[in-house]
Amino acid sequence: MKIIMLGAPGAGKGTQAKMIAAKYNIPHISTGDIFRANIKNGTELGKKAKTYMDAGQLVPDSLTVDLLMDRISKEDCAGGYVLDGFPRTIPQAECLEEALKSRNEAVDYAINVEVPDSNIVKRMGGRRACVTCGATYHIVHIPPKTEGICDKCGSELILRDDDKPETVEKRLKVYHDQTKPLIDFYSEKGVLKEVDGTQDMKAVFEDIVKILGA
Repeated sequence: MKIIMLGAPGAGKGTQAKMIAAKYNIPHISTGDIFRANIKNGTELGKKAKTYMDAGQLVPDSLTVDLLMDRISKEDCAGGYVLDGFPRTIPQAECLEEALKSRNEAVDYAINVEVPDSNIVKRMGGRRACVTCGATYHIVHIPPKTEGICDKCGSELILRDDDKPETVEKRLKVYHDQTKPLIDFYSEKGVLKEVDGTQDMKAVFEDIVKILGA
């Protein structure tokens, strides 16, 4: 079961990816984690990626896919995996498709967690993070016991720059320009499935389980 999670930033796809991974006992894979692990372990691919990152450049799609292929060739991926945050563009999706084809494999499901932009701006604007320990809250869904104060360490909670409306709107524009075309790409492949991400987190997960099969 090879799954790709799609959805705008703040749609909740990362949370759903973790829940899918836990239920079906398959790895939750993000390219960020792969980069960090390879760089930490000093692998050849990691060294290559680091040269680009140190220069402030984007890691080329072909190298990212090489790193990804190396990760999914590990034994724990024999039963499948959930990709979170990749691919983000059509060229990346095409590069991934070719690499999988060389292994006689293909994506089984591309699950799009659909949430309107207005909901995302409101949702992310409600996030709060602790300045000291990094714990995260939401003023509506996961409020702290005392407003503006972290339950865990008693430090101040802030609205991060990333979650401010103007930043979220910029990120959404990038998403619509670069990532949303993937919905059509995977729809044409016959593997796209959509769920209503405005529902409660558990309801979204139940809908995904219905798609994947219990």
